[in-house]
Amino acid sequence: MATPKTTALDFDPGLIPSGTLWLPRASLAACVRGYMVRSTVGADLSDAQRLNHFPATPLCSLSWWFTGCSHMLEPAGPGQMGQLSDPRRPLVGRWVFGGPFTRPTSSWCPGPVHGMMVMFLPDALHALTGLEPARFTDQLVDAAEVLPPDWLAMCQRVQDALHDAQRIELLEDFLEPRWQVCRPGLPLHAHRYADWVTHLAQRAAVSGPGRSLRQMERRVKRWAGLPLRELRGMARSEQAFFDAVTAQVETGGIRWADIAADNGYADQSHLCRMSRRVTGFSPEALRTGIEKEEAFWAYRVWM
Repeated sequence: MATPKTTALDFDPGLIPSGTLWLPRASLAACVRGYMVRSTVGADLSDAQRLNHFPATPLCSLSWWFTGCSHMLEPAGPGQMGQLSDPRRPLVGRWVFGGPFTRPTSSWCPGPVHGMMVMFLPDALHALTGLEPARFTDQLVDAAEVLPPDWLAMCQRVQDALHDAQRIELLEDFLEPRWQVCRPGLPLHAHRYADWVTHLAQRAAVSGPGRSLRQMERRVKRWAGLPLRELRGMARSEQAFFDAVTAQVETGGIRWADIAADNGYADQSHLCRMSRRVTGFSPEALRTGIEKEEAFWAYRVWM
């Protein structure tokens, strides 16, 4: 059974405890990265507090809304984060499928919302469904138009379930037998992007005819939807994020120059540029937002 993850960090007392990250059962650890659940039902939030910021990610997603809905914000230009003044585009379909995202995104909920998002490793989703993640890069689409019929029947059962624990159990009971049939021979050993990217590159190097670097990179892009270079960049950014969290917990402060050096960045400026590319914010602005702003709830549960 999936279990909710908790964190030892203390955040602004004005933030509501609305988000939870559930980790998958062990047999699905190489398939599902986690389940993010968010409920603001019963909370009195301002328009700004109903913003949601998400980083670029190599993961694919499948989302449900049990109460309320969400609109994507369309920033004025590339590299800019969504603002309340930006145009809003309602998400299509009862259930929404998302591919890998090469850029950060923002959404806005017009009222109380209760939703769930399952995050798949893209190569696992490809093995389970035959979908090519690269077809859906930087896209959110109606799940009914792309998922097989048995998956849509599962989506309806999850929609009709009584509570979040039951929803996740239904989903995992559906995934587990299918994953056991198609899972790769080499297991993943950790829930970090860096371990997954290393494993993916190793598997691509020994799979099928042809062992050249170019052929390996083509396999990786087919399975994951993104080039190996970009996947490694995201993995490095995530490790820097967790190193900063660890430093904050253990010492009460963060030395960004040390974080940059420890994670292979040329200097602190290089770290800042990559942070903006992946999250839309500088490392310090991201830290402040996580500690004080409702819109960064997804980062808080990831911690």
